[in-house]
Amino acid sequence: MNERQARLLDALAHADGWLTAGELSAELGVTGRSVRSYVTTLKREAEDVPLIESGPNGYRIHRDGYVRFLTSANHGDDGPRERAGRVLRRLIDADEGLDVFELAEASRISESTVEADLARVRARLRGTGLALARAGNRVTLTGPETTRRRLLSSMFREESSRGMLESREIEREFPVDSVSAFKTALLSEFERRGDYVNEFGLSNVLLHVVIAVDRVSRNHALAGGDEVAHDGVGLREMLDLLVRSHFGIAIGTADLDHLSFLFATRVLTAGADASSAADIDSSLHASDLALVRRIVAQAAEEYLVELGDEDFLVRLALHVRNLVARAQDNAFSRNPLTRSIKSAYPMTYEVAVYIARELQRHARIVVNDDEIAYIAMHVGAQLEQRRTSEAVIEASVVSPSYHDLHLQLLRRIEQEFASELTVLEVSTRSDPVWDALPGELVVSTIEPPIPAERIVVVQPFLTDANVRRLRTAIERARRQRRRARLVAELLRYFDASLFLRNVQARDEEGMIRMLGARLVGSGVVDGSYVEGAIERERMSSTAFADGLAVPHAMSMSARRTSIAIVVNETPMDWSGTRVNLVAFIAFSESGRARFQSFFDQFVEVLSEPEAMQRIVKNAVDFPSFLDELAQVMDD
Repeated sequence: MNERQARLLDALAHADGWLTAGELSAELGVTGRSVRSYVTTLKREAEDVPLIESGPNGYRIHRDGYVRFLTSANHGDDGPRERAGRVLRRLIDADEGLDVFELAEASRISESTVEADLARVRARLRGTGLALARAGNRVTLTGPETTRRRLLSSMFREESSRGMLESREIEREFPVDSVSAFKTALLSEFERRGDYVNEFGLSNVLLHVVIAVDRVSRNHALAGGDEVAHDGVGLREMLDLLVRSHFGIAIGTADLDHLSFLFATRVLTAGADASSAADIDSSLHASDLALVRRIVAQAAEEYLVELGDEDFLVRLALHVRNLVARAQDNAFSRNPLTRSIKSAYPMTYEVAVYIARELQRHARIVVNDDEIAYIAMHVGAQLEQRRTSEAVIEASVVSPSYHDLHLQLLRRIEQEFASELTVLEVSTRSDPVWDALPGELVVSTIEPPIPAERIVVVQPFLTDANVRRLRTAIERARRQRRRARLVAELLRYFDASLFLRNVQARDEEGMIRMLGARLVGSGVVDGSYVEGAIERERMSSTAFADGLAVPHAMSMSARRTSIAIVVNETPMDWSGTRVNLVAFIAFSESGRARFQSFFDQFVEVLSEPEAMQRIVKNAVDFPSFLDELAQVMDD
C-alpha cells in the first residue's frame, strides 16, 4: 500500500458516510481516475475481506472488514518501500553486513532490484547519522547503537497508520512478549508514586523499552552514557525490576539510564498531590516558574485570555522543563492530536505558538508542531475551565401568579437549561406588554394575542414535549444570533480589493508576499507585518487543515483587522498540505477580541472538505465568495 492509498483508506475510515470520487480526489490531490485505481488496488490487497463499498453515492469503508484488514498481517508489504525497509532492518541487526548476491537469492529478486533497494536505504539514512559502507558485494551499516535504535523507532512509527502505538502492534513487530502486562505494571507503579502520566508519550517510550530489550537480547547493549533523569535512581531501580520480571532479561546500567531519562522527560510529571512548585519537584527552580509566568502573562495580554491560575502555571512550568530537556536532546515527543488541535482550536494553538516562540528565544531550542500541540493542550484545558459560553440565550418568563406555580416553573427551567438559558425577568401578569419583555426568547404559560417566533408556549408544569420545544427554540435563537453577526463580520474583515481567484505563487513565502503586498497597498499593514508572517510560517505551518492555509504574524500591529483571500481551483503545496484557499490575516489590537471567535469558526468550517469544495467551486468572484462563506458558516 503506497502513501496515497493509505491516505484514501484513512479518509474513508474517518468519514461518517459516503465520499464521492471528487471529494477523495480533492483530498488526495489526484484525479478521479487515480482514486478509482487506488480503490481497485486496495480491494485486491484485501482479498476476501470486504474493505471498500462502491455505489452511486461514491465510496465508503466497510467497518468490520476494515478492522479485519488492519489486524491481518503483511497486507501490501511487497512494494519497493516495504522491501527496502526489510533490508534496512536486516542491516541494523547484521554486524558483519549483508552480501548483495545472498540477499537477492534469499528475497527471490534480481541483483538490480537489490541495488535499487539499497539506493532507497541510502536515501532513508540521509540525516540520521548512519551510513552504508560498501566493500565489494558486502554492504554494512555504520553508526552508533543509539542512532540505530532511534532509526528503528522512527521506522516503526512511520509504518503505524495511527499516532497512538498499541501494545499489540509493538508485540507483532518485535519478538518480545508481555508488553501489555509490562505497561499495566508501569502504570500501577506511577500511580503509587503519585506521578502524572502522559499516555501519548508513554506509548512511544514503551517502544524504546521493547527495542532496548530486543537489541540487548541480540548482544547490542548501549555503552555508558551521561543521561541522568530527574528522578533517575528511583526510575532506574523500578525499570530494572519490571524488565527482569516481565521480559526475563537484564538490560544493563547504560540502557536503564537512557530509558529512565526518556520516562522522566517524555512521560512523567511528578507530584500529582502537591500544591506548589516546591512540593512538586525540587528541580523546578523559581527561575523556571518565573520564566513561564512572564511568557504566559505576555500571551494572555496579547490574545486577551485569562491564564493566571497558579496551578496551571506550575503544571506548564513542569511540562516546559521536560520540553527543554527533550529539545536539547533533539528527541521530541510525538503528539497524535496535533492535526486535530490545529484545525479544531486554531486560536488556542496560536496562543501555544506564541508561548513556544518565547521559549525558543529564551532557551535557544527548537519547538516543533507536536510540542506546540502539547502546550496547546495545557492552554486549552485552562481556558475550558474559565470559558463562559457565548451560546447562553437570554429570556423572559411569563407565568400568571397562582400560589407559587411561577416559582416552580422557574426552578424547573433553571434545572433543565442552567447552562443554556439566562432568565432576565419573570412577569406574573396575565396581560404583559409582550414587546417590552427583554431577551431573545419568551417562555410563557399563556397564549399571546399575536403569535411570535420568539414566544414559546409551555404548560405550567413542564412536560418532556415542552422541554424539547424549548430546546429547539434555543437552538433557533442561537442560529439567528449567529446569522446576524456573520453578515456584519464578513463585511468588516473582507474587501473586494483583497480577493483573488486562481492566482498561484511559487511557494508559501511567495504567496504570503503577494497577498501581503495587497494588504500593504490597502493601508492595512506595513512591510514589517509581512516579514512577521513569514517568520511565523517558518516556525509552524499555518496550513490548519487540508485545503486551507491561514498565514499571519504574531504581532497585532495592523491598522485594522482584515483578510486577503485567494481561492484556487488547482491546489498548491503548503509544507506538505495541498491548499486551495489561502487567507492572509492581518490582526489589529483594537479588533482582536471580536475577531477571535470568528477566526475559530472560520477555520473550523473551512476544515470540512464539503465546505471547502463548495467555496472553491462556487466562489467565482467577491460577492459569490461572501454568499458561499456566509452560508457554509451558518450551516
